[in-house]
Amino acid sequence: MGLISSSHSMSRYYVEGAFDGSTMEEVREGLIQNAMPKIESEYDEISAGWTPFESPYNPDFEKFSFIFGTYFLFSLRIDKKSIPAKLVQKHMALEIEKKKEESGRDFISKNEKSEIKEMVLDILMHKIPSIPSLYDVLWSYEEKSLIIFSTQKAANELFETLFLKSFNHKPIRIFPYTLVEKLGKFSDDKKDRILALTPLKY
Repeated sequence: MGLISSSHSMSRYYVEGAFDGSTMEEVREGLIQNAMPKIESEYDEISAGWTPFESPYNPDFEKFSFIFGTYFLFSLRIDKKSIPAKLVQKHMALEIEKKKEESGRDFISKNEKSEIKEMVLDILMHKIPSIPSLYDVLWSYEEKSLIIFSTQKAANELFETLFLKSFNHKPIRIFPYTLVEKLGKFSDDKKDRILALTPLKY
């Protein structure tokens, strides 16, 4: 699901920090340096990077803009290789039979099975294509607020890590407590009282 989908799943963030130089150029540089590679890795199980919102499969920030009104708009792309268990079982069975015929034995050891499994996984990882997932990001730098159209734990954690690496700004997930601490117009005394609250068990 993304920005122009009919339904949305999203997470809100407060973004700490400020750029020393030109904000636009700093963001552009961070996107370019951490863009999704154009050439897919044959062995990486998971790879992640930024892509233009308009062109998620041709990550060229020199050609496509990341500016949308007063917002920065781009996407996080996560490519993941997932090998079905039944496919691994099939190729292992074939390799085990081949090993038995070559050795003249009607059994193979536990270590041999482990070696065969590693070999099968390596071959399949090399051959199987990655499946891409896209998560749009809408960032209001002036308001220090950001939305990523994802509520998936793994995707959000990858986003947080890559965002900090790219822009040296820490994205802080907005929960009720962080809302009070970062965005709420509360006095220090009221903040302390709210943040000291504990869940009530009925």
